[in-house]
Amino acid sequence: MNILVFQHLAVEHPGTLRDIWAAAGHRLTTIELDAGAPIPPLDGFDLMVAMGGPQDLWQKDELPWMQAELAAIRRWVKDLGRPYLGICLGHQLLAEALGGKVGPMAAPEVGLCEVTRTEEGAADPLFGVLTDRMQTFQWHGAEIVTLPEGAAVLAENPACGTQAIRWGRHAWGMQFHVEITETTVADWQEIPAYAASLRTALGETRAAGLAAEVAPHLATFRETAGRMAAALTAVMAHP
Repeated sequence: MNILVFQHLAVEHPGTLRDIWAAAGHRLTTIELDAGAPIPPLDGFDLMVAMGGPQDLWQKDELPWMQAELAAIRRWVKDLGRPYLGICLGHQLLAEALGGKVGPMAAPEVGLCEVTRTEEGAADPLFGVLTDRMQTFQWHGAEIVTLPEGAAVLAENPACGTQAIRWGRHAWGMQFHVEITETTVADWQEIPAYAASLRTALGETRAAGLAAEVAPHLATFRETAGRMAAALTAVMAHP
């Protein structure tokens, strides 16, 4: 299939998902929106994927590319009814594109955090292949505070009640990162906004050791990414 990927930061890419999709023979077209790359015509793509980034939805009036991205997501998901996967900022973009609202959290959620699958999640084609409780990797200071009409919550935890959502039968968003690689933590620590939220959430000592703390979980995260990718491909093959 042809996959359209929206990126908002060069180092926040599809990671292991990119590897999994490439190995399966899928073609990825990556658009670096924050660098000024234009959104191409949507015809010919089978799946839209929106990644994370340091930007926030309340900046959308200052970022013309974000307004264009929201319009493209709305058209893709609502008007065309095509499959969508959003991660972190991409999860939040899905909500706002469809009429929901994103706002700041009381405190950022960074590092290893457990999330719990809801009853809706257990019955979902993607989240149904996962476990009821999942160890996840998080790095965000914003959350969906108002769901768009027609959205279902698939996963939650005490810090964020909208860890994963589905809209309709074909659009998914998740606040956590299944796609991270062995270089993700180091790469993201170089981003000033991310470094600041890391220190706020974990403190200096634990922040410095985050890569080592995450490393033992990378294989599990990759397995989760693979299971979700396979489930998504199956859904797309039998809509």
